[in-house]
Amino acid sequence: MSLYELLGTVEVGLVFGLVAFGAYLSFKVLDFPDLTVEGSFPLGGAVCATLIVALGWNPWLATLGAAAAGFAAGWITAYLNVRFNILHILAGILVAIALYSVNLRIMDGPNKPLLNASTVFSGLEGWGVPTYMLSPALLLIMVIVIKIALDLFLHTGVGLGMRAAGANPAMAEANGVNVGRMKLMGIGLANALTGMAGGLFAQIFGAADAYMGIGVIIIGLASVIVGMSLMPTRTVAQAIFACLIGALLYRFAVALSLNADFLGLKASDVQLVTAILVVVTLVSQSSRSGFGKLLKRKPR
Repeated sequence: MSLYELLGTVEVGLVFGLVAFGAYLSFKVLDFPDLTVEGSFPLGGAVCATLIVALGWNPWLATLGAAAAGFAAGWITAYLNVRFNILHILAGILVAIALYSVNLRIMDGPNKPLLNASTVFSGLEGWGVPTYMLSPALLLIMVIVIKIALDLFLHTGVGLGMRAAGANPAMAEANGVNVGRMKLMGIGLANALTGMAGGLFAQIFGAADAYMGIGVIIIGLASVIVGMSLMPTRTVAQAIFACLIGALLYRFAVALSLNADFLGLKASDVQLVTAILVVVTLVSQSSRSGFGKLLKRKPR
């Protein structure tokens, strides 16, 4: 693996670390299986690219716009579940399907190129160092800041209420926590992180595409499962950090698999490799202590 490929793997792993944070919020904190991310990830890319190219927005503001769009998508999913009692998985599928058409409308086509457009990484040019070497550092700073902010949020009164709503909804309701409101906020926040990741992903690769969300939910879950299987998760801070490490390890595992010539794998096999990695992780975890125990263990 060349230095360029190594840094590219780190770069993508950091972006999907944000997706892993969102998966941790929805699946682990709120116990809400959310499939909206399959649509909110490309939604973030579509919104970000359109704001930059068509409307001339500052790329940082466009990235925040991608996060806001993701929040709206997650909020709608949670609202369908809370207000109309639609099963959470079905609500996520419905919103993700609807977002496919929404994304085509936003981009006025299946994709929106960002060639020669200003991005959050454009400011790194002219420093005497190749951009591909500096962009992972910028992403790392962004992800660390978001990780710390998420740690602090989950220890506030609202964050503790959200964790209580996911751990024991009946008890939380009895103690004055509005469980429905916690779901609306939490699933919205989870998809805001995913939408931001989609916006950054589009800026890295120079285009947003309506199909870029395929398999994102598996990537997020794989990152959470791998990270929390290998690292201590006694506290929320440790659990969130484990999700980030899991995202990086996942990307390295995929990159190494696709670069192993003796396996005969191609770039088109990335989804197959992803599925196999998740299955292997689940089976190994189940054989040691049971995957159910991992999911039920709540960090302090």
